Amino acid sequence: MPHLIAVDWGTSSLRGARLDEAGRVLEEKSAPLGILNVPNGDFAGVFASLFSDWMKPAGSVCLISGMAGSRQGWSEAPYVACPAGPDELARRLHWIEPGRIALVPGLSDEQGDVPDVMRGEEVQIFGAMRLTGLGEGLFVLPGTHSKWATVQGGRVIGFRTYMTGEFYGLLSQHSILARTLDADAALDEAAFLRGVTRAGNGEGLLHNAFGVRALGLFGRLSPAQSASYLSGLLIGEELRLQELPMGREVIAIGAAALTARYALALGQRGARVRSFGAEATWAGVRALRR
Repeated sequence: MPHLIAVDWGTSSLRGARLDEAGRVLEEKSAPLGILNVPNGDFAGVFASLFSDWMKPAGSVCLISGMAGSRQGWSEAPYVACPAGPDELARRLHWIEPGRIALVPGLSDEQGDVPDVMRGEEVQIFGAMRLTGLGEGLFVLPGTHSKWATVQGGRVIGFRTYMTGEFYGLLSQHSILARTLDADAALDEAAFLRGVTRAGNGEGLLHNAFGVRALGLFGRLSPAQSASYLSGLLIGEELRLQELPMGREVIAIGAAALTARYALALGQRGARVRSFGAEATWAGVRALRR
């Protein structure tokens, strides 16, 4: 029987799933072969080595989301401007092999004279919409570059990107703060929420971040606590810029460890959170194929 193959091909890794006609996952694969790690730029060879068996049945189709469609990837799939939904993306699929393998275009959003872009997250959003039955809402996709997207009428009408994860990596590993914190420590919820609260003091991240060092120097935060506190400061700064009326639902999509942190922080703001992982990607590819 022909199958739908869903591939999420990112910067550092890729993962794929083989779906049956009802959208159920039959098999999954992953590899540390993101677009920056493809030997000699041989995207076709990497794809074949991982998924050729899945593509053997006649009529099988593969849709690839993420950075494989970027300028540095397999082939550039031009962005689709917001507002956009699954139908707009489906019409703009970038076919590597007509009728068999296609790259999903990302979304762009004009914000004055500075555009914003996403690749891969749009598929996760459409998947979460399919899983929840929602046609409107607020979605957050935490990660190296966190995305906040607003959906209305089944379409993403706009979004904003925040370099939260990247700033955490820079500050925790390459700044003076690295000397007073343990970046690999497990989450300390109390210290994390203390950081979230501190971010709302109106004094700005540049000032609040130095407090991580000062609190450590005075023995008021251990190295393990300091890491969670810094994480709370950064996520709190991100949340500070969102309109979150009391009781509003937010859909969080991403790795469980990250969505759990956002759920804690959003809960402190009085928001309700539903979280999804890889299943949102597979459901989103299914939505595009339909």
